[in-house]
Amino acid sequence: MRHSSVRVLEFDAVLEMLDACAGSPLGKGLVRALQPSTDRAWIERQHRLTAEVRAFWRRGGRFEFGGLTDATPLLDRASVTGSALEIEELREVLLLAERASAWREIGLHPPADLDGGWPEVEALTRRIHDLSSLTGYFRNKFTPDGTLEDKASPELARLRREVEKQKRSIQDSLRGHLRRLAEDGAVQDELITIRGERFVIPVRVEQKRKVNGVVHGASSSGQTIYIEPLETIEQNNELVRMIEEEHAEVRRILAEMTRRIAESAPLLLAAIAVLAELELQFAKTRFAEDLTCVTPAFNEDALVLEKARHPVLERNLRRKDGHVVPLSVALEGGDRQLIISGPNTGGKTVALKTVGLLALMAQAGVPVPADRAELPVFDAVLADIGDYQSIEQNLSTFSAHVTNIDFMSKAATAHSLVMLDELGSATDPEEGAALAVAIAEHFKRIGCITVISTHHTALKVYAANSRGVLNASVGFDEKTLHPTYHLRVGVPGASAGINIAHQLGLNPQIIAAARERVGSQTRDISYFLDKLQEEVAASERERAGLRRREAEVEKERKRLEAEGLTDRKKKLKELESKLESLLRDFEYQAREAVAAVQERAAAQKLSKEAERRIARLRREFKEQFDATVVAHRSGADVGDPNARPREVKFVGEGDTVKLKSIGRNVRVDRRLDENTFEVSAGPMKMKVPRSDIAEVVTSARGDGDTPRQKPVEAARQRGISVTLASGDTAAPSEINVIGKTVDEATDAVERFVDHAYLAGLTRVRIIHGSGMGVLRKALRQYLKSHPHVETVSEPQQSEGGAGATVVELRT
Repeated sequence: MRHSSVRVLEFDAVLEMLDACAGSPLGKGLVRALQPSTDRAWIERQHRLTAEVRAFWRRGGRFEFGGLTDATPLLDRASVTGSALEIEELREVLLLAERASAWREIGLHPPADLDGGWPEVEALTRRIHDLSSLTGYFRNKFTPDGTLEDKASPELARLRREVEKQKRSIQDSLRGHLRRLAEDGAVQDELITIRGERFVIPVRVEQKRKVNGVVHGASSSGQTIYIEPLETIEQNNELVRMIEEEHAEVRRILAEMTRRIAESAPLLLAAIAVLAELELQFAKTRFAEDLTCVTPAFNEDALVLEKARHPVLERNLRRKDGHVVPLSVALEGGDRQLIISGPNTGGKTVALKTVGLLALMAQAGVPVPADRAELPVFDAVLADIGDYQSIEQNLSTFSAHVTNIDFMSKAATAHSLVMLDELGSATDPEEGAALAVAIAEHFKRIGCITVISTHHTALKVYAANSRGVLNASVGFDEKTLHPTYHLRVGVPGASAGINIAHQLGLNPQIIAAARERVGSQTRDISYFLDKLQEEVAASERERAGLRRREAEVEKERKRLEAEGLTDRKKKLKELESKLESLLRDFEYQAREAVAAVQERAAAQKLSKEAERRIARLRREFKEQFDATVVAHRSGADVGDPNARPREVKFVGEGDTVKLKSIGRNVRVDRRLDENTFEVSAGPMKMKVPRSDIAEVVTSARGDGDTPRQKPVEAARQRGISVTLASGDTAAPSEINVIGKTVDEATDAVERFVDHAYLAGLTRVRIIHGSGMGVLRKALRQYLKSHPHVETVSEPQQSEGGAGATVVELRT
């Protein structure tokens, strides 16, 4: 921007808040360098990046930036031929490479639940190249304490083994020497220590002549000296040589590592830039989430802020458990100036600073603390706020203001934002008012957006009489004599200077004298403004009441919609239940039709008839389905028990009924309610709904007890043509297969059981004899899998015992 009042509007304080949200020196450096821009493309891209990172953050996404630094100077040094970075410096660069690779994996594979993906973040991430070869080269090269691993090179591993071996050899020699000296009492302790990379032993001063060797120092008390015995001097010399070789190998390895870093320097520089940018976006995200900020929209023809808050003021008040009173401003549709009036300490200056600071934040790509923000992209944010008095520059308060405004009048364009605090103050009120109006008109002619705070009535009148200029006021409670800090656009405010002085405790006699000296015109204007403020307050209360009633109506509308939806869901569930009953009945009828064609000989003759039967069942099902849907939608079946599709109407206790779900007969033990029964099948008991009952096989009622229909007769009543080979439905209840082979007996028993089932018999006996038990076992195994057989059992001795088998047929 050509000129901006960054310091006056506390933009630096916002950067401090962002700096606290960054976690590494790398990110903090970019935060501190952040400045507002006039490049709309850059601004909008910054906001899109922040919005995408915020979406990631809200889904629990995090990334660790701690410990990252700007390694650019290290990369520059690494590029110098023959240079070698220190281990810590190499690890610093390696950390950057590892974090860049980790983020590359995240950035190129965003979370699946991230709506719309994150195109800006992905585009930024693609600037990080694949660094896996570099990180792979450094893998397992450093120990956690920051030294080179032995496996950094085969030569280093060999040298370190030799060094350790030499150290053990020297220690063994010294221990033998110590034992001999200890017998003479010449040594202080049987201890081996190191001085200057040479192994030595501690000896008492008075006994030093008993030890031949080189002295390498004394203890702090002077009672002990450290001697390297002559017999280990050569060993120590060899150790020093080995250590020097080890150091040389370490330097060679570090130089090779530095060369690898230098080869990847361009890729690493790009990764550093991306990580710094990403941490800036994460810092802005934390800032935005903490202050409930929004992404601003940019519109060259409007400045709209809804419930905007000054971020620094909000932070400071939070520390004191206070809260900020938000302000709303709208300059659109040709309005370019806002004149704010009202009492001192009422929040006029804060309003100016809030508008200016949020404009700077928006153009720096930082979300703004508001419910909604729509702003132009300003080419300059110019502010004259505060006291610029300077003794050093021989400027009075008024002179300083005039000097500043003169600069602003020349720098402002139609795309600038100008803020003037207490315009026309610090001089004669009449001349100050005239000057204030002239300055306001000058900026109006330029066409820039201007926000002015004032106490001058002339400026309030100017705003009321000029197109494109709006009055606004900060609230003041006449009852409590306290400012409310609410900004009302559309009405001017009274300065209430005497009331403020009274509230601050000024001598009552002075207050009374001041009221007497106020001219009648001033009193009338003040009264008018106070009355206007009261009417505006009453109007706002009425609007708030209307909004509450509107909210209540909307809440009631939603409640009724929810009830209607619940009712529709209930009806749909009822329809699903009815259709499910139809389906079960169709399945049952289909099974019955198939069961009627089990006899092999009759199957071929009945195939066409069975097809016609299935077709008729389909037609019946479709008719019932359509009728059910129509009746349900029209409500014709509500409360009508006969409208339920294919339900057995009369079921009583003691009846034998057939269930659709299992295809078996069961006994009704008791009736639980209108549509639920407890039934038993042998020892098993269960609860079944009326819709699961296919038919009443036998009724326990005296008036309805009818003999059971034979399957053939039932099939014929249903319109199925059935012809038996024997021509008669009568069948014997017993068969004798003694003397037959297993195959012969099985064929005979199969025909016998089928004939007995069609004849309606419920119990038959098969005589097969005892013998070796082969025929008995084969027949019983076959009968257990027969579809018409309910149970297979051995009769009593009076009925044949092991030589016969009793079969209960399904009914």
